[in-house]
Amino acid sequence: MTAPDGYFTEENSAEVVAARTNTDNERLATCMEAIVRHMHACIKEIEPTQAEWFEAIQFLTKTGHTCTDWRQEFILLSDVLGVSMLVDAINNRKPQGASESTVLGPFHLPDVPELPMGSNICLDGKGDKMLIRGRILDTEGNPIDGVKIDVWQANDEGFYDVQQKGIQPDFNLRGVFRTGADGAYWFEGVKPRNYAIPEDGPVGQLMKALGRHAWRPAHLHYILEADGFDTLTTHIFDPDDEYIHSDAVFGVKESLMAKFDLIEDADKIAEAGMDGPYFEVVHDFVLARS
Repeated sequence: MTAPDGYFTEENSAEVVAARTNTDNERLATCMEAIVRHMHACIKEIEPTQAEWFEAIQFLTKTGHTCTDWRQEFILLSDVLGVSMLVDAINNRKPQGASESTVLGPFHLPDVPELPMGSNICLDGKGDKMLIRGRILDTEGNPIDGVKIDVWQANDEGFYDVQQKGIQPDFNLRGVFRTGADGAYWFEGVKPRNYAIPEDGPVGQLMKALGRHAWRPAHLHYILEADGFDTLTTHIFDPDDEYIHSDAVFGVKESLMAKFDLIEDADKIAEAGMDGPYFEVVHDFVLARS
C-alpha cells in the first residue's frame, strides 16, 4: 500500500496507519487494513475522552488478567458480543435442509468413553429422567451409518461435571455413541437446567453495566462426525425455557428447539422401558456432505 501524502491527521488516520504495513502475508495485510479502518471509524464516531479510552484499556487489561488455564475471559467477551456466533455462522454455511450449528461452549471434554446405544449418561441418578432420541440423516433423507455422537449437558442444577469436581462423578452427563445402519440414536439423561455464564469477572461487570442478564436457556450439546460429511457442532434447546429468547451468548436458533414432553402415560412409560414418568426429546439431525 502506498502511503498517503502528509502526516497523520484526524481525517487520514486510518490510511496513514494501514500504509505502514509491509508484509508478504496478504491475509494479514488484508485483515489489519480492515481492522484499522473500522476501529478508526468507530473512534471518530464515539469521540471518547482520554479518561474513557484509558478505562477501555483497563477493561481489556483486566480481561487478560482474568484468563487462566481453564478460563478464557476473551472468549466469553466474544460470546456476549455475538462475535463467536457470527464467526460460527460464517464458517458453517449449510446447504438447504442441513442442521444448523452453534457455539461449542467451554465445557467439552475429549476422550469421553464410548457407550452402547441407549445407555444412561446420568451417573449420579439425580434429576428428572429424560429420554433423547432421533435419527441422523443426509440432506436427501437417508440414514447415516457410523455417526459418532458426542453429547454432554448440565445437570438439574445448571452445572457441568467439570464445575463440580468431587460432587459430580467424572464424565457425568457425557457420552459418545455411534449410529447403526438405520441412523437412529437414543440415550437417557436428565432434564437440564438453564445457567448463568461467569459474572465475577470484567465481562460480567460489563453485562451488568449494559443491563443484560447472563443466563443461557437449558440445552444439550452435540458434536456429530461421520466420514464424508461436515462435522456438526450444535445444541438443542428447551423452547419453554424463560431465557429462550434472550440467550446471553446468542446461541439459540429456531431450528434447534426441541420440545421437552413430560410422559406420564403408563403404556408409553412401559414401552420406553422407563420406570416412571420422564421427559422425552425427539430431534433429528441432518448432516451436509463434505
